[in-house]
Amino acid sequence: MMRVARTGSSGFLALYQIGVVQSLLELAPEILKSASKVYGASAGSLIAAAVMDFNAMKGSERNDLHNTITNNVIMLPENSHQVASGRLHISLTRVMDGQNVMVSEFSSKEDLIQALICSCFVPIYCGFIPPSFRGVRYVDGGFTNLQPCSDLEAVITVSPFTGELDICPRDCPAIFYSFQIFNSSIQISVENLCRISYALFPPSYLVRYQDAVLFLRRNSKWYSEPVKRQEAFSVWHCFPYRE
Repeated sequence: MMRVARTGSSGFLALYQIGVVQSLLELAPEILKSASKVYGASAGSLIAAAVMDFNAMKGSERNDLHNTITNNVIMLPENSHQVASGRLHISLTRVMDGQNVMVSEFSSKEDLIQALICSCFVPIYCGFIPPSFRGVRYVDGGFTNLQPCSDLEAVITVSPFTGELDICPRDCPAIFYSFQIFNSSIQISVENLCRISYALFPPSYLVRYQDAVLFLRRNSKWYSEPVKRQEAFSVWHCFPYRE
């Protein structure tokens, strides 16, 4: 069974995952349909939640996932916690001891929403008092685990940073130096440093769409139809993002 991991991405870097998911929806929907589990950390947990079989996901297939999310029209149904339990895995960082906690069982819709809020909370940037989940305070899950389920097989990893991942930006010229941080491998490059600023000033999501197309081309068994968006055919080289 296929698993999809959406690594951590603070702030607007979550737009990267939106572009990836939109590409998979249009070009290889069977990947998302067959995913038995979806993992997310930080703002990536919101996109992981959108991937689940909620009404929000069904609506995005008819329209456009990017517009659906950025226009704040995602509505979780009352049974969203039942749909997510056992399938959606959210990374949290416990304030008390700084340990990572993965949660995948939710007792109510509000329980699920609170877990997502905790996973996205960046201290100072989001506020000074961390939110709580079941009486325990947590902050951004990416602080302790940017790459949930890295030890599992049959998993597709997604990240807005270049590194040893399945779907991510491809910087050039190739730089082979990387470092491990928060359970994730990230390449050392000027482009990756620039991407930090995109957490506040996001570029077009079509670049993220392209990266998923490149992944599908490398794994042609999933590539079933021509690209619907002409922009995705253009070759993207050295620049981290291009309008």
